[in-house]
Amino acid sequence: MRSGAKIGIITGVSIVVLAGGGYGAYSLMGGSDSGSGGKPRTVVADPPSADQAASGAKDFLAAWASGDIAKAASLTDDPTAATTALTAFKTQVKPSALTLTPAGPATPQAFASATGTPTPAKPTGAASATPSATGTPGAGDSPSPTPGPTGVLMGFKARAEFEGTSRVWDYNGFLSVVKMSDNTPAVHWAPSVIHPHLSGNETIATQQVFAPPSTVVDRNGKALQGASLTPALMASLQENARKLLPPDPNKDQDAGSAVVITDPSGKTASDKLFTIVEPKPGKPFKVTIDNTLQAAAEKAMTDLGGKQGSIVAIEPSTGQVLAFANAPATGQNRAFTGLLAPGSTMKIVTSTALLEAGLSPDTPVACPEKSSNPVAIPNDFPGAFPDYTLQKDFMVSCNTAFINQGLTSLKPETLAGTAKDVYGIGLEWKTGLPNADGKIPATPGSKDEQAMNYIGQGKVQMNPLAIASVTATVQSGSFKQPVLVAGLPQQQAARQISPDVAAKLRAMMNATAVGGTASQVMAGITDNAGAKTGSAEVQGASTTNSWFTAFRGNLAVAAEVQGGGHGVDAAGPAVASLLKAGH
Repeated sequence: MRSGAKIGIITGVSIVVLAGGGYGAYSLMGGSDSGSGGKPRTVVADPPSADQAASGAKDFLAAWASGDIAKAASLTDDPTAATTALTAFKTQVKPSALTLTPAGPATPQAFASATGTPTPAKPTGAASATPSATGTPGAGDSPSPTPGPTGVLMGFKARAEFEGTSRVWDYNGFLSVVKMSDNTPAVHWAPSVIHPHLSGNETIATQQVFAPPSTVVDRNGKALQGASLTPALMASLQENARKLLPPDPNKDQDAGSAVVITDPSGKTASDKLFTIVEPKPGKPFKVTIDNTLQAAAEKAMTDLGGKQGSIVAIEPSTGQVLAFANAPATGQNRAFTGLLAPGSTMKIVTSTALLEAGLSPDTPVACPEKSSNPVAIPNDFPGAFPDYTLQKDFMVSCNTAFINQGLTSLKPETLAGTAKDVYGIGLEWKTGLPNADGKIPATPGSKDEQAMNYIGQGKVQMNPLAIASVTATVQSGSFKQPVLVAGLPQQQAARQISPDVAAKLRAMMNATAVGGTASQVMAGITDNAGAKTGSAEVQGASTTNSWFTAFRGNLAVAAEVQGGGHGVDAAGPAVASLLKAGH
C-alpha cells in the first residue's frame, strides 16, 4: 500500500491548492501562454469552470501522448518540473506508444483507491502548489492557513505499449486543473500526474527484474529444512546476498523487465507497476547450511527443555556456516545477534595472546585460590595449585592463573588487539544475515576490568557465531569470516596466527577434551579434536550461563545456554551432538 495522497487532498470534484508561502507566492514567467509583455502568469483562487477543466486536461494529455513534452509542460503550473518528469518518463520508461484518454471529473474515492491511501483525504489538505512538493504537506511543510486556489480533479485512462511484446500497460491516472491569472486552465504539477503511486523524489523506470528463487536449498542441493531458518531470515539472506555477491555475467540471460518505482534513499521498497517481459523461472538459492547438521542443531536446542540458547557450526577451511539454531526457534536469532559474556571460552583468545607473548603450554603458571587484582576473583573449585602449567590451567579452566599471568605478561590493549587482528572480532562481518560483532574493551579502565576480560566476563560480549569462528581459526590456522552463501565477500584479518601458536592451541584444546573439563562430553570423539568449556556469571542470576566450543576435523561448533550452569551441563552435550552428526 502506498501511503499519502499524491496530488492533493480532495473535496467533491475540487481540490484546494495550498501555497507553501501563501497565496500568490507562485507564478509563471513568459512562455506562449503568458500574458502580453511577459507579465507573470499566476494561479488564482477561483476554480476553473467545468469546460476549462475538461479542455485543460484534454490539451495536456494530447500533448504528452504525442511526445510534445515542451507543449505539455507549458500547459502546467510548473513547466520546469513537468519538463524534467515527462522527459524522464519518456527516456526511462521507454514506451513505444502512449495513449492518454480523458475520463472526466474524478471522485475522491477513486483517487484514494489509486494512490493506496486508506481513506479519502480531508478538505483542508490540498494539492501543493510548490513545484517540489509530493502533493501532501510533509514533515516541516506547514500549509498556510490562508485558503489557496481551488483545482478540479480529473481522471484519465493511460495505455503504454512497449517494443518486443504484445503486452500493454493500462492504468487509471489523475490530475488536477487550476485556473491561471490569464483565465486559462493549467494542470497542477505533481509527480503523481505520471502515475498515482509516484511521489517525492521517487523515480519511475523500466528495469531488469528477476524471478524469486524456485526454492532455497542446502549445500547439497536438498530443500532447506530447519525451524530456526525462518522465512523472514531466509528472505533477508536472499536480499543481502543479492546486494553483496559480485555481479553474475550470466544473470542477464534470466532477467525480465518491468516498470518500477524506486526510492533512491532506500527507505521504501520498490513498487513494480507492470511486467513487460516475464523473467525466466528462478533458480534454487543455495546456502551453506548442511541439512544433516541443521537437524542435529535443531534437536540440540529442542533438547534444552525450554531453556533459551543457540548453537553455530562452521567449516574451518572455508568459514561457511553449516548450521545454526536457536531456542526458541522463532525468536531472536541469538546465534548471530545475541551478545553475552562468553566466560572461559574466551581463554582461547587469552591463551593466544600469552603464547604470542612468549609463554608455552609447559610454562609454569600457578593457580592460586584468588587472583591478584584489587577485587580478587576466585576459581569455581577450591584449593591452590602452585605447580600447574599454562596447559593445565587451560584444562581445568583456572581463572586466577589467566588473570595473574595476563596482568603480568600482557598490555591492557593486547587482548582486544589479538581478538581483532587474529580472529577478526570487530571487523563488521557480512555473513548474509544481521549479526552482532563481538566486543572486547580496547583499553580496560582498571586492573579489575582487565582481569575480567581475560576470563570472558565483565564487558566482554560474544555470541556462538563469534566463538565458533575463534575455534575454527584455531583448527585451520587462518581466520575465514563466516558466511551463509558461498562467494560472499569475507573480511580479512590483519594477520594469521603462527603455525606454532596454532599447533599449541590445538594441543591445549585436545588435552582439555581428553582429560580436562570437557572430557565428560567429548568421550569417544577426541580424535583430531579439541574443546573448551565456559560458564559465565550474570548479575542477578543464581545459575551461570553455559558455554562450550569444540572442533573435530573440519568442523567447529559453539553453543550457549542461558541459565544452563557449567559448560558441560547444557552447552557441552549440544556441541557434542553436532560433532557426532558431522562424522
